Amino acid sequence: MSERQRSAGSGINGRAVLVTGGSSGLGAAVVTAVAKAGGRPYVLDRQAPADGVPWVECDLADTRAAEAATRQLAEQAGGLDGVVTAAGVDVPGRLADVPGDTWDRIVTINLLGTAAVVRAAVPYLERGHGTVVTVASTLGVKAVSDATAYCAAKFGVVGFTRALAAELAGTVGVTLLIPGGMRTAFFDDRDEKYRPGPDAILNDPADTAEAVLFALAQPPGCAVRELVVCAEQESSYP
Repeated sequence: MSERQRSAGSGINGRAVLVTGGSSGLGAAVVTAVAKAGGRPYVLDRQAPADGVPWVECDLADTRAAEAATRQLAEQAGGLDGVVTAAGVDVPGRLADVPGDTWDRIVTINLLGTAAVVRAAVPYLERGHGTVVTVASTLGVKAVSDATAYCAAKFGVVGFTRALAAELAGTVGVTLLIPGGMRTAFFDDRDEKYRPGPDAILNDPADTAEAVLFALAQPPGCAVRELVVCAEQESSYP
């Protein structure tokens, strides 16, 4: 482990961190990073995370269920010190071609599910000045064609998080993470034309997870408000 990683992880030891989407992709990388730093990860997901990680099965499209599941894990953990909303979905396509229920589900999971989990977690986080890290996207600051639902949701996460930071200033740390493309299964179920090409330059999710760890490890009173983490040759930012 590098000196930078040791420094980032030093403030995580023993802390309970809830991660949505923690069974795969960036979420799984965050779970691994938190555990390696001595923290206690807890997961909300539709699939089971790595063996031994406490979790509750939850479809974030059901926002009331997401709130209940968040409270369940918070009570199981004896409180929460951090929340990372890494769960996300997308089905690219032109607005007229994406079925309405699919379009709605993308927005609900990415935006309303994020808000639901944070809403339920805030009372626990306030007790110990914990930290929320929301996960937007470079497509939350730069719009592209055939991604109306995803862009709408991730632009919403940006606005939600900036407003949340103002609302919770002094009581809960709030960080907005804007990641670029990563080497995960996120693209696997897409039509071929919407997948990164063989020469695409994508980040390792473990590197992005280290940035999340850095935000979570900040002491009360020091806020990392926003982080853009992407490959140096990322095409979707700026």
